[in-house]
Amino acid sequence: MIGPGRRSGHATAGTLFVARTVYAFNWYNIGAILPLLRTAFGIGGIQIGLVVGVFLLGAGVFQLPAGFAAMRWGNRAVSIVAIAVMGAFCLASAFSPNWIVLAALRFGAGAGAAFFFAPALGLVASLYPEGSRGPVIGVYNAGFSVGSGAGLFVGAVVGVTFGWAWALAVGGLAMLGVAAAVPRLIPPVRWAVPPIRRGELWRNSVPILRSRAVWALALAMSGVWAAFYVAAQYFVDFASVAHSSWSLTLAAAIPTVMIAAEVVGGPVGGWLGENGRSMRRILLLWGVASGVVIAAIPLFSLPVAFPAFAFLGFADGVVFAVLYLIPSYLPGLEGGGFALSLGLLNSIQIFLGSGLVIGFAVVANTDGFPIAWALAGAVAIAFLPFLAAVPPVGAGSARGPARTGHVR
Repeated sequence: MIGPGRRSGHATAGTLFVARTVYAFNWYNIGAILPLLRTAFGIGGIQIGLVVGVFLLGAGVFQLPAGFAAMRWGNRAVSIVAIAVMGAFCLASAFSPNWIVLAALRFGAGAGAAFFFAPALGLVASLYPEGSRGPVIGVYNAGFSVGSGAGLFVGAVVGVTFGWAWALAVGGLAMLGVAAAVPRLIPPVRWAVPPIRRGELWRNSVPILRSRAVWALALAMSGVWAAFYVAAQYFVDFASVAHSSWSLTLAAAIPTVMIAAEVVGGPVGGWLGENGRSMRRILLLWGVASGVVIAAIPLFSLPVAFPAFAFLGFADGVVFAVLYLIPSYLPGLEGGGFALSLGLLNSIQIFLGSGLVIGFAVVANTDGFPIAWALAGAVAIAFLPFLAAVPPVGAGSARGPARTGHVR
């Protein structure tokens, strides 16, 4: 891509920040209304787990196709279409007559989410050179935190006031509104190289799909990814059982604090990644600490829950800013390779993570929430040794070349 001016780059990044915020709202608004869905559809924990998990399945299945699409047609075009597709499925889910239809529509929404994530982040990364993109990626990820927090808290308020369907409809309508505005706010760009032809696509993709570093990074952080997701999505449902005296909005406020803290953790994590001696060490330390705190969730009283979840949110922001920064410094990811590497990374994490998300619901339903939380914390830590296979990246090591001139 022919590099845009600084002002144009900031404007595009800002627009994508808003899109990512609304996108995240539609990930987490359903977590705020799980107790309402239990009552409305007369379902138990296993069905609830499937409704939450199939969204992740849709997001996981289509991560690699999203990366291929970005290489073929460009990050901008794929991102715009994805926003519209996700918005349509999210709005339709508000009209679900039963939990099976809801699960099917959430799968479609997850597919739309997959086609937005990696291409949009690839577009953001392409706007900034080596040494400066870390804080920007952190700020962009903070959009997910803002939207997630809004999804949980606003979703709970709207659900209690107007019903669960409106909590989902609000997110879908907002997503469609963003889809209508984004094409005008992100102008077309000129490419330094033509789009990849169909015959070249697979040949250019194979080295990325075989990247030992990307596979190791994805495996290492799969448990942490799933544990954070479980903490944000299931806490309201857990609180309705373990702390029945808490109102739905009070219970939703606790994971909202977690997600609000991610807004600070994201830019800090990007700065630490660009300036620290080892990005692997950052992921290891924060990953272990997060696993311990998540395992201890059943022990939290109300005064302890708020600061503990604030820590988890800050840790989440740090971890994922560094996680998404590392591939941009690995060699061989020029062109659309960065978006495809993120698609591969996310697909591995989501496939493994969705198993834990559904498994958490099953264990909580059969053995109780305390054992389920202990399992989530243990899994977060168990995968971290795979970091040993990730090349050292950081201020104290030789960084791979960051070729962003042709990222589309």
